[in-house]
Amino acid sequence: MDAKGRIAVPAKYRDLLTSTCNGRIVMTAHTQDRCVLLYPETEWQNILPKIEALPTFNKAALRVQRLMIGYACPLELDGNGRVLVPPTLRDFGHLEKKLMLVGMGKKFELWNEDAWLATVAETEDDGELPEEMMSLSL
Repeated sequence: MDAKGRIAVPAKYRDLLTSTCNGRIVMTAHTQDRCVLLYPETEWQNILPKIEALPTFNKAALRVQRLMIGYACPLELDGNGRVLVPPTLRDFGHLEKKLMLVGMGKKFELWNEDAWLATVAETEDDGELPEEMMSLSL
């Protein structure tokens, strides 16, 4: 991240974001980890109604709504493939100069590099795989 709080999206992802959503993205808070989620705008438009439909009398669901909708910021890649990370999300994710942008299928996670490395190291000792993964062949 540069001194102005901008990140440069790698060229292969920049091209994909440009072709699928004209470089328009939505950044928001992750609900379980201290990282930031980046969604192509089209993908965000698909999941937003699902988040809004969660029951507000359920504390966990309300927390998800508050984080994901409350922190959501529509943004656009500039001509150089950079995007400004809003200060509120920089604070939320403890984002500093060294970052990791992790592709997660239909979204990205933006991590503080030290937090990412700690998370990866921590999951190596998690033990058993979830039952849903037992039928996968990778």
